[in-house]
Amino acid sequence: MSDQRVVVVTGGGSGIGAATARLLRAEGHHVVVSGRRREPLERVARETGALAHVCDTTEPDGVRDLVAAAVAGYGRIDGLVLNAGVGRSGSVGEVTLEDWELVMRTNLTGPFLLLREALPHLLAARGAVVAVASVSALRNGAGSAAYATSKAALLQLCRSLAVDYGRLGLRANTVCPSWVRTEMADRRMARFAEEAELAGGVEEAYREATALTPAGRPGEPEEVAAAIGWLLSPAAGYVNGAVLTVDGGVTALDPGTAAFGLRMEPRSGG
Repeated sequence: MSDQRVVVVTGGGSGIGAATARLLRAEGHHVVVSGRRREPLERVARETGALAHVCDTTEPDGVRDLVAAAVAGYGRIDGLVLNAGVGRSGSVGEVTLEDWELVMRTNLTGPFLLLREALPHLLAARGAVVAVASVSALRNGAGSAAYATSKAALLQLCRSLAVDYGRLGLRANTVCPSWVRTEMADRRMARFAEEAELAGGVEEAYREATALTPAGRPGEPEEVAAAIGWLLSPAAGYVNGAVLTVDGGVTALDPGTAAFGLRMEPRSGG
């Protein structure tokens, strides 16, 4: 990739997507932010100078228009950040078919459609793709059948890109955050606080949800954006098909030792 890159960021109106757009623009790159909601996209565009494009990436026509807008605006596409996503709760026996299909179409089919449409431009630029998955792609939680499955599949979609097109210069990597303070996470924490009757509301819910995280806190969107920016950059030129956890160390933890905390006794004797 050249020093100045053209990057399309889906789900770019808030959270990790908006933080990534701000980072890339601060570094002097051209950015196209896309999403379904016009107002937050235009707010990010005003703040950063990015190009806003309203798009539903689950629709082939919308994806074609997005790629065409990026190429018309800047002449090429060097990178994609596949960040748009939704979540719906439920075990296999509970999740509705409607919710299952919504999650799969948004979190997996949408990225597939965009990758396929943008692929000729990415290959011409010897570009890079970063997918925003989740630690749910690697570790499962209760009542997360659709979301976890979609994120695991997204991870493998990126690895397929790395394997199939790596010799042509394309790199594709995945970041897997744990709890990060975003609008989507805030909504989930608000429901958790209500269900668990937590007096401290959303903040207490975050504390409870990250109690076992070695970092002792949720992540910030800017921390994930920094990882994405590095993976897009020439500094990560030999990183392909990788999975980078940005999770405060939570996937390094053995849950079987969590009850012991820091109260392990040293071994005695010689």
